[in-house]
Amino acid sequence: MFQSLIVNILALVVTLGILVTFHEFGHFWVARRCGVKVLRFSIGFGKPLYSWYGKDGTEYAIAPIPLGGYVRMLGQDDLDTSADRDINVEEREQSFNHKPLWQRFAIVSAGPLANFLLAILIFWLINVMYGQRGVAPVITDVESGSPAWEAGLRSGGEIVAVDGEPVNIWQQVTMQLLGRLGESGDLVMEAIPEGEISAREYRIPVQNWLAGSTEPDPIRSLGLERFVIPPVIDGVTDDGRAREAGLQSGDRVIRAAGEPVDSWMEWVGIIQAHPELSLDVTVQRAEATVDLTLVPERGTDAEGNEVGFIGAMARPYDVPEELRRELQFNPASAVLPALQETWQKSVFVLESIQKMVVGLISYRNVNGPITIAQVAGETAGYGLEVYLGFLAILSISLGVLNLLPIPMLDGGHLLYYTIEAIIRRPVPERVQAMGLQIGLVVITGIMVLAIYNDLNRLF
Repeated sequence: MFQSLIVNILALVVTLGILVTFHEFGHFWVARRCGVKVLRFSIGFGKPLYSWYGKDGTEYAIAPIPLGGYVRMLGQDDLDTSADRDINVEEREQSFNHKPLWQRFAIVSAGPLANFLLAILIFWLINVMYGQRGVAPVITDVESGSPAWEAGLRSGGEIVAVDGEPVNIWQQVTMQLLGRLGESGDLVMEAIPEGEISAREYRIPVQNWLAGSTEPDPIRSLGLERFVIPPVIDGVTDDGRAREAGLQSGDRVIRAAGEPVDSWMEWVGIIQAHPELSLDVTVQRAEATVDLTLVPERGTDAEGNEVGFIGAMARPYDVPEELRRELQFNPASAVLPALQETWQKSVFVLESIQKMVVGLISYRNVNGPITIAQVAGETAGYGLEVYLGFLAILSISLGVLNLLPIPMLDGGHLLYYTIEAIIRRPVPERVQAMGLQIGLVVITGIMVLAIYNDLNRLF
C-alpha cells in the first residue's frame, strides 16, 4: 500500500512536471521571440525550493506545489491595462503590456498550443515505435434482447463504421461511441455480416445514453461482446472470498449458479449479481472437475450500485491471430495519424466539457489530482506505450481547458484581447477585476468538485 502510494505520487509529479514545463515553455519561448523580458520561469507554485539565473537574466525556479507553474514577464499584470507605467523608459520596449496586441495574443496562446504540440509529438513517437495495434471489431456475441440485438446486429459481423466514421479496431469503435455519451437519437453502425462481403447499416436508438455513468462501457451497454476471454483464474487476493472458497490459479470456471459459463464477462456478471449470496461453482482443475461453494462479498461499483466481488483476476488472453490488426509507420507517414488523433481527441474533450456544463453527462466525470496520480501510476506500470498515451490525452485536456474563456485562464486573456481588437481599446479595469473574481470562483469550484469526486472514488 505504502509503495503504491509512493509510486502514484512520483508518477503525478513527473506527469504534471512534463505537462507544465511544456505549457510554460510555450509562453516563455514566444515571449522571448517577441522581445519581452521574462523575470521568472517557475515549475510549481509557492516559494522556490531551488532557483538560478540564466544568462538572459531570467530566474528559473522549482517550487513545491506541482499543480501548475507560471512565466512572470516584465510589465505583466492581472489587469491588462497600464501595468508598465512605473517601468523605466529604457525597459518599456521589453514590457509585455507595451507589446502590440497580436504579440500579446501569440504569447498567451502559445501555452495551450505547446500542449497540443506535445500530444502530436507523443502520438507520432508511439506510431513510429509501436505502430497502431488492436483487435478487429468482430462481434463475438450479442446479448439477446439488447439494443444491438434489436437493431439486427449478430455475432460474427465486423463493424466497419460508427456514425459515418471508418473504424479498424475496437479502440476506435469505443472512442466514436464515447463521443455520443448523454445524447439521444440513433447510433448508426455499419457492419459486414458473417459470410457476406457488403456492409449493412444498423440504427440503435438511445435516450440520454449513459448520462449518469462515470465509468461507461458503451460496447457492453449495447449488448455487444468484443472477444471472449476464457473464464480462467490467474490469481486470487489473500483476503478475498475466492481464496476462502478454494479457487486457485489455473481454475477454469465451467458452471456457476446453475448456468454454464463460457466467458470471463459472464463470470463477472454472475458474481456481481450475487452479493452475499451462496453460489454453487464448478471449475475444471487440471484433469478433474471440482465443486465449490462461493459467497461474493458485498460492495459498490462506481455508480453506487450494490455488487458482489471475490478478489480474483483473469488470466492474460492472447487474441487470435486472425483478429489482430497492426499498422506500421515510418517517421514521415506517422505525422498525419498523429495530427488526426490529436484533433479527434481535442474535439472529444471539448464536447465532453460542453455536455457536462449542460448536464448531458455526469459531473462525477471531473477528475482531480488524486485520480490523475492513480492513473499515472497504473499506466506507468503497464509500460511506456500506455503511459505515453495517457500523457498525450492529459496534455490535450490541459490545452483545451486553458483555452476556455474563463478569466484567470489563458482563454480568459484571449477573450479580453479579442474584445480589445473589436472595440479598439483595452477592456476596462473594472470589468477585468470583476472577471477575475468570477474566474477565481469558477476555478476554485472546479478544483473542489474534482477533489470531492476523487475522495468519493477512494471511499
